[in-house]
Amino acid sequence: MTGSLPELLAPAGSPEALAAAIRCGADAVYLGGPQFSARAHAENFDSDSLAAAAALCHRSGVKMYPAVNTLLFDREFAALDRMLCLFSEIGADGIIVQDAGVAAYIRRRLPTLRLHASTQMTIHTPAGIRYAAEAGFCRVVAARELSAEQLRAVCAEARRCGVEVEMFVHGAHCMSVSGQCWMSAAMGGRSANRGCCAQPCRLPFTADASQPDACALSLKDLCLLDHLRTVQEIGVRSLKIEGRMKRPEYVAAAVTAYREALSGREPDRNSLQAVFSRSGFTDGYFTGKRTEMFGTRRKEDVLAAQDVLRKLGQLYQKPRKCAVLDAHFVLREGEPSVLTVSDGICSVTVTGAVPQKALNLPTDLAHLEKQFDRLGDSIYLAGDVTAEIGDGLMLTASALNALRRDAVSAMDAARTEAFTPIHALSEIPACPEPARYSQTPSFRVQLRNAEQLSAVLPFADRLESVLIPLKLALAGEIALPKEKCIIVPPRLIPDEPEIEKQLLAAKKRGYSEILCQSAGDLPLGVKCGLHLHGCLGLHLTNGFAAEEYAARGLRDLLVSPELPLPCSVKSSVPLGAFVYGRLPLMLTRNCPVRAQVGCSACRHCLTDRKGCAVYVDCTRYTDSPDYAELFNASVHWLADRPKTNAGCDYGLLFMTDESGARVREVLSAYLDGAAVSPPESFTRGIRLQSAEQPVAEGIAPR
Repeated sequence: MTGSLPELLAPAGSPEALAAAIRCGADAVYLGGPQFSARAHAENFDSDSLAAAAALCHRSGVKMYPAVNTLLFDREFAALDRMLCLFSEIGADGIIVQDAGVAAYIRRRLPTLRLHASTQMTIHTPAGIRYAAEAGFCRVVAARELSAEQLRAVCAEARRCGVEVEMFVHGAHCMSVSGQCWMSAAMGGRSANRGCCAQPCRLPFTADASQPDACALSLKDLCLLDHLRTVQEIGVRSLKIEGRMKRPEYVAAAVTAYREALSGREPDRNSLQAVFSRSGFTDGYFTGKRTEMFGTRRKEDVLAAQDVLRKLGQLYQKPRKCAVLDAHFVLREGEPSVLTVSDGICSVTVTGAVPQKALNLPTDLAHLEKQFDRLGDSIYLAGDVTAEIGDGLMLTASALNALRRDAVSAMDAARTEAFTPIHALSEIPACPEPARYSQTPSFRVQLRNAEQLSAVLPFADRLESVLIPLKLALAGEIALPKEKCIIVPPRLIPDEPEIEKQLLAAKKRGYSEILCQSAGDLPLGVKCGLHLHGCLGLHLTNGFAAEEYAARGLRDLLVSPELPLPCSVKSSVPLGAFVYGRLPLMLTRNCPVRAQVGCSACRHCLTDRKGCAVYVDCTRYTDSPDYAELFNASVHWLADRPKTNAGCDYGLLFMTDESGARVREVLSAYLDGAAVSPPESFTRGIRLQSAEQPVAEGIAPR
């Protein structure tokens, strides 16, 4: 490959995995602390081991990016602040963030720390890049579902905005678009957005009753070894390997394979697949050929890993040589010996024993070269050796060894200091204004089709807003006041110029409001001259996020269904709560029903191992489905508990597969208190397991 090579970024879920990453050639690592990491069940690092990890990385010339990539509640920002003090002290090179409130807090509290937008932020369009740049991010981890051409457009916008793009090139594929999954939280109270995903998607789900054990939500692992030249040409600056939950041998194999490929050598693909894969690898999203992407962890995959683990363990047994040391010795009569070493960046000088008069052979340059070359398991190679040696002097082997060891130790310290960023903490950001409460919450209804729209019309005067799909708004005239309508663009935008064109067409028809379902919708809506409203995809869980979104033009926000106390967020803008409907469980680029049985046999459902039918629907902006959504088998039902979400400014009634008649019943129940039977299967909302709540104390600064 030609030109500047992209950064090779490796996972470090444990100190041993960290060593494997560095010793096998990673340029940077990402890891988690004891809190707020999307891999809460990895071994991770405490205060002391984070400091040790930072020192090891920096003396090896490797960058370290802590991941604080979960959603935070208001009460957890004190613990976050203590973590930021630690990151400042140890000199983190960047920080990976999902939560908009966390990013805003860091931007004010630790402005010298580089912000990386996690893939959990679902940035998949040029507009998403613009949002990231405006929000102070210097790097964006692009959504994994992008094709090469979509990635090219994202990278082009990133260059214009002065933002780097990082992308996953290897490792596990989530079925859901990252940051848009509530399946684990809804089904078992373990939130992926809080770092505790239980991976229920890897269990059996089927669209075909004759295949009850099918795993329709399990994808093969990603591997882009064959596309690195294209990735580099597109302009991606960092190549990310997934795997903070995996063993060090996996990290060693993946880093070694991608380092060899970047260097123009043929990697060991067999060992890479053997150490971990799910029925092999896929490049389907990158190539746009989303076929044969599904796979599970088979018995033969497990057996293959056992055969290669010992061999792969040898890859990281010795430190990688990270620098070449030139040495200059000075041996003068009656004075301490002196050794100066330089790696081209740092230079250190140490002193040792006084040389003696030689009884036999005096020390010469050849002897000094031989002794200095014994750098053993250090991270250094011996370079040029020069010397000033007085006549007839000698230095014992033990004295030379001590001099060399002292020089290596001093160089370790010098390199650690030289490569450690210096940060400056600013004042602790003030908490947002206290929560505002509404005594008379209103209702909004979100629709998916024309039948539901017709059913809503008799209730329109008593609804604050009606949320209508963009395609439905453009299909014909709607018998509602335009100011009451909020346009809903696609959750995943496959072609931003086309969607922008459609939004402008809607504006010409008199529509003025847009629902923002991901970060990129904010600048896109502003560009089209529309007023912004927030929804579930923005994951509002704290006041700092509410303050940040309000500053970027959002007029109101829907709080996350994962909040322990709905509408407890401190906000200066109106807040809403999800009070009715099938909670979205997944947003996926690859329809599981289509993949298993085809569109012609689609019954809009997947059945899990307990017989629950998850509702599946696709959205088409081209001739084939552009994305699919999975919705909870149980309906969120609070019509008989109107005080459950007290304090909210509005409640969202979210329709999916309801008939027109059922829409009318639901509206009667919520607006009029009519005695309407609840759904056969219903839920009162997400209740996270108690272990989900991080301890209030957090981690202590060193």
